[in-house]
Formats: sequence, structure tokens, C-alpha cells
Amino acid sequence: MIGLLQRVRRAAVEVAGETVGAIGPGLLVLVGVQRGDGEPQGQRLLERLLGYRVFPDAEGRMNLSLRDTGGGLLLVPQFTLAADTAKGTRASFTTAAEPAQARALFEALLAQARREWPGTGSGVFGADMQVSLVNDGPVTFWLETA
Repeated sequence: MIGLLQRVRRAAVEVAGETVGAIGPGLLVLVGVQRGDGEPQGQRLLERLLGYRVFPDAEGRMNLSLRDTGGGLLLVPQFTLAADTAKGTRASFTTAAEPAQARALFEALLAQARREWPGTGSGVFGADMQVSLVNDGPVTFWLETA
């Protein structure tokens, strides 16, 4: 499972002109599900997201995690993260999980996140979403669980 996390000052997701998820300071995470992923990969990704040290401490060093700061978490499904771009000029999605499996795993990740981090927001799987954010730093990391 892939998580592209961005430290943000604020972020929001709209579907058909309606805001379906929004946070203030925290992490916006685009989530890609690959073939072979299961709930253990989702659980590991969530552990890393909540504990990853990307927020500044008193000296301005990235030593604090979401757990330390109490910031927001916004999870957005993004199947294109699982693209194979090694050849040609068009991405292949053979490494991406099938839509039904990806939806189930994203929803399991989201449910677990909401249990562990109340107030977690999300995008809508399979929807045409407009994502807006103010990247803080900018700080962006690619996390992948095997």
C-alpha cells in the first residue's frame, strides 16, 4: 500500500461541488492500493502515518508526529499511485489492485483510522474529486508498505 503524505496547513476534498472532507493543520494522504495488499499493509501504513515525524519541534526540526501535534488526517483514495511508469508515455495499471479489492482495503484503512484518530476525513472512492491544499514547507513523503 502506498501513502503519499503531505504536511498541510489545510486541505479539503470536494465531490460535485460539495465538501466531503476537510482538515486544518495536519496530513493529507493520497492512498494507492497495489495487488497483493491486504489489511496488514493498511494497518502498517496507518501506524506509520500517525507516528511519522514530519512536524517541527521547538527548534524547527522535524521531530513531531501527528500523534504529538493532534493535527488532522485526510485520506484520499488515489489509484494512479500504483501506476507502472517504467516504459512508454502512458501509465500501466497492472500493479494496481482490482477496484473492488482496493475499495474494501481503503474502507478498512479509513475505518481503522477513524477508530484510532477521531475526526479523520476522507475522499470518496471512485469519485471525481477536487483536492485543494496548502502544503506546509512543502513537506511531502512517499511511504510504501510491503
